[in-house]
This record gives sequence, structure tokens and C-alpha cells, in this order.
Amino acid sequence: MNPHTAADADDSTDDALEDLRLAVYRGFASTGRAPGAAELAAGLGLSDDDVRGGLRALSARRHLALGADGSVVMAHPFSSVPLGFSVMGPDTLWWGGCAWDAFAIPHLLPALPDVLVATRCPGCGAPLAWVVNRDAPPPGTHVAHFLVPAAHMWDDVVHTCGNQRLFCRPRCVDGWLKATGRPRGYVMDLPTLWRLARGWYAGRLDRGYRRREPAEAAEYFRAAGLEGPFWGL
Repeated sequence: MNPHTAADADDSTDDALEDLRLAVYRGFASTGRAPGAAELAAGLGLSDDDVRGGLRALSARRHLALGADGSVVMAHPFSSVPLGFSVMGPDTLWWGGCAWDAFAIPHLLPALPDVLVATRCPGCGAPLAWVVNRDAPPPGTHVAHFLVPAAHMWDDVVHTCGNQRLFCRPRCVDGWLKATGRPRGYVMDLPTLWRLARGWYAGRLDRGYRRREPAEAAEYFRAAGLEGPFWGL
């Protein structure tokens, strides 16, 4: 037996998964939608079964969130389903998976001068919109409320993202929590949200992207101005 065979097979598998991951992310970035299994198979020269198995492997590694039918629901910061935010560039419209992801898209796509992030306040229903770029946080006294603590965000990532929302003011957060019976999570201002989003997904469209280890994530959160047990700090 060739002593390099097993290692070479592992390398080949990892390369194929990385090709698939990049195809999903770059497809989302350029079109605003998730490429389907047949489209991915044709583009990569794979079978549908290989693609679906690869998507499951990427989901297990927390690169993607899949629906019950195996389709790509989220490839952060992109979403194939509306979760409260739209993000409009000069030529492309994306669903922003949450406040964090919506603010992250212009940082991940340097060709964009800026984007228009739009949503509605869950507390009072008022329409809200900001022009978000890489230079500075947008103005405003609005706040973001994150419901699910960092340690549990991947327990049900779609639920988590659907409950990272932007509100007119703290009073709207209080009213929404009272009306829904949900516990208070973490409230931050727009500059903190912008700093959180700024570099979190850096490199995600490049080959060899590596997710942060917990200690690295904690240091990133601390540098963004977050604090307390909600963020594992």
C-alpha cells in the first residue's frame, strides 16, 4: 500500500469541499441567491449526490445552514430566505440574514462602494434604512438587539439570525420583549454593530478560509466593544 494514499485522499476531499464552499459563496455574492445542487454539480463537474454530500459536510463544519430538503438556506452573511433585512447594492439585491450579516456584506465585497440596508422596527413597525459602507458607521441612535447568546447561536442558526434585529430605540426593544414574552438579550448601538460586522467574515470568499477558534472569536468580540457573559467574555 502506498503510504501517501490515505493522506492524498484526505487532501483531495478537502480540496473538493473547498471548491464547493467557494462556489456557494461566490455564487451568492455575485447573484444574491443560493446556487442549487444541479447548478453546482454542472459547474464543478460533480454528481448531484456528491454535491449534496459535500453540502452536508460543509453544514457540519458550520460553513452553511441547510434546509430540510438539503438546499442552502444561509452562507453567512448571505441568506436565501428573508429574515428581516434587504441589502441593495448597485446591481445586486441580497437578503441580509440578520443585523450583523446585513452590515457585514459591504465589508466582504470590496467592489461595492456602499449598500442600502433596509428593515422594519419589530417594536413599532417603522421603516428603517441606512447607507452602510466601509469607512464609518452610519449615523443614527438606533439599536440592535441580539436574542441568543454567542455560545448557542448555532443551536438553531436560522432562529438566531431571525432574532438579531434593529430597533428605533431601546423603548421599542422593551415593548417587543414584553409583547413576545422573550428574555432580554444584548443591546448595542450602531457603531458597535458596525465594528462587529466589519471584519468578522474577512477572507470568506478566499481559498483556505478558516473559521475562528473560540479564543480568537472572544478576542474579536472584545475588540469590537462587546462585553459580558452573553459573548463568552
